Amino acid sequence: MDLDAFLALQTPRGQAALAEAVELTGADPVAAATRLRKTYDAALTSAALTQAGLRARAQAKFGADAARMYFTPHGLEQATRADVAAHRARRLAGLHVVDVCCGIGGDLLALARAGCRVDACDLDPLTVAVAQANADALGLGDLISVRTADAASIDPAGYDALFADPARRTARGRTFDPDAYSPPWPVVVDLLARARAACVKVAPGLPYELIPEDAEAEWVSYRGEVKEAALWTGPLAGHDPTPPGLEEHARRRATLLPGGHTLTPTGAVAASGPVAKYLYEPDGAAVRAHLVAEVADLVGGHLIDPMIAYITSDVAVDSPWAARYEIHDTLPFSLKRLRAVLRERQVGNVTIKKRGSAVDIERLRADLRLSGPNTATVILTRIADKPFMLLGSPHPPA
Repeated sequence: MDLDAFLALQTPRGQAALAEAVELTGADPVAAATRLRKTYDAALTSAALTQAGLRARAQAKFGADAARMYFTPHGLEQATRADVAAHRARRLAGLHVVDVCCGIGGDLLALARAGCRVDACDLDPLTVAVAQANADALGLGDLISVRTADAASIDPAGYDALFADPARRTARGRTFDPDAYSPPWPVVVDLLARARAACVKVAPGLPYELIPEDAEAEWVSYRGEVKEAALWTGPLAGHDPTPPGLEEHARRRATLLPGGHTLTPTGAVAASGPVAKYLYEPDGAAVRAHLVAEVADLVGGHLIDPMIAYITSDVAVDSPWAARYEIHDTLPFSLKRLRAVLRERQVGNVTIKKRGSAVDIERLRADLRLSGPNTATVILTRIADKPFMLLGSPHPPA
């Protein structure tokens, strides 16, 4: 879909075509296109069907709002989930914000709903048109203005806060190289240096050495999956009080959504020891934030190895910060032994997890040649530099 096709969708005729396309969502694509082509030209038919399909996909991220919003395929893929955007916007509530990489407007809309006035820009004219259309469709147009501009040309000093979500895709797909972001990392760092306060959305795997020294880094997990990280600077950093003596460690945070749980450094130090009755797998946000010791403290456990983010305890403690497994066997890793144990227990379906193990999970699954009615969890790890396998089962909260 190009800009002309999108603008055509905004006309009364385009809105009628889109409404018909939405009604045909899920129908045979050829039949749907044939039906629309009886009334509309090929370009408008294609744009309407594309938009209807994107709205259906967008429900997972935007809920009921998706039915009124507009998307591009790339914009939807990159857009922040509404719950995550709302969490972040609460810290910026009421400020005058410049959003220098607005995309289709996921964060833009959340900021406006948090009472922010937002001036936004993006390099792509189509994306800009989509973002403005979304602001207008959701009744937020009075708080939002969007224009086509290069992030590097923006002076953030004239605003209360800067928000940036650099694009992390190139023509070859997703990139993990910050210098390949759009705008590139040096431009982002320059914007941060000139802003009074800022929030920058980054990939959760951003190298720690790239995090500015005065920034707070927050890793966000949504329903158990680490979705992103955010760097907060200026008055926005260090949102919670810093425990005495921990000032140099206080700029890390893990957040769980939709529950809203948050974890910051406490100075906890985790001991290590033998595998006990239960194994706790810390949420990835806590792992990325280097807060595994804090999770161990919450569940009263210790590490199975000083370098591995698995916690163990003889006590079953419920915590949103860790999945719990009851361990039945702890054995040195052996394919032959593992196959024999699973066969003896008639395990036909196995969940395989690993940390600190070089084993290829899919190849191992094929080599096990499982059959039987039962299920099991196999955890591959390393203890004192030796490969181990832990056999167990999920132990959900009471």
